[in-house]
Amino acid sequence: MNAPVNLPEPMRQWLDYLATQRRYAAHTISAYERDLRQLVELATDMAPQDIAERHIRQFLGKLHGQGHQPRSLARMLSAWRGFYAWWAPKIGLALNPVQDVKAPKANRSLPKAMSVDQTQALLENSALAASREPLTLRDRAIFELFYSSGLRLSELVSLDISYYKSSDYESSSWLEIAQQEVHVLGKGNKRRTVPVGQQATLALEAWLSVRDQFVKPQSDSCDQFALFLGERGKRIHPRVIQQRLAQLALAAGLPTRVHPHVLRHSFASHVLQSAQDLRAVQEMLGHASISTTQVYTKLDFQHLASVYDAAHPRANRKSSDKS
Repeated sequence: MNAPVNLPEPMRQWLDYLATQRRYAAHTISAYERDLRQLVELATDMAPQDIAERHIRQFLGKLHGQGHQPRSLARMLSAWRGFYAWWAPKIGLALNPVQDVKAPKANRSLPKAMSVDQTQALLENSALAASREPLTLRDRAIFELFYSSGLRLSELVSLDISYYKSSDYESSSWLEIAQQEVHVLGKGNKRRTVPVGQQATLALEAWLSVRDQFVKPQSDSCDQFALFLGERGKRIHPRVIQQRLAQLALAAGLPTRVHPHVLRHSFASHVLQSAQDLRAVQEMLGHASISTTQVYTKLDFQHLASVYDAAHPRANRKSSDKS
């Protein structure tokens, strides 16, 4: 086994700076040291100031050919880039040779989604569908709404029973059950309106009929108006939803671990399979990466509702509510 190469003094000084001045964690310093040793091994007999961008690209190509994964290469480049950003100005080096070099893009893993049959098995499981116990009614409403509207976990938790505004509190997201809609303030403070299907509406109505049992008079407005409450009368915690969904999936005999985002992915996958209207689903999910805000404003909500009604496996919204 080859002995580890010695680091040039400037690299040791940088690691010492990170440890003593920047208070970086020991494991971070150790990782940076390994990455710098990798650079020194690649740049045989070259001084740090002689390494140019073309050399960095050659080293990157060699490592990639040896099987290093994009994330590993990106981490190495980050360490090398950080060293030169600190050291280059000290010695008057004109350019940081790593500045414009990027690692190969990692393949994006596909979102995990359940099949329609698996989703139906989850939501129609007797542990959820047959019980009239208040907490189970709450859980059914939560999971039906997840699958009905493709909400993020944080968005669902933030929902109020309706819009409320006072001197000390204003709803950011809320349900309009008569219109079968939820108004959501999502990522980037972008607001959107999403349809709620018939199955989810029925589940929500059942939950609202018992919700008052959980309201505590002394609670603040944030909790009193929360759509979903915990047993202590507080707005439900995301962890509670995650745990309850995992328990339900186990009871339903599903072969995979189910978390709230799986229901969001399943919503998107199943609607796209049926409608193949990417822009409509994009709008309902509140994504900003595929189309611009200008495109969102051109999408008519009635069009979104009609796409939803035609495509979603559990929609069946009343035609009278779409007028």
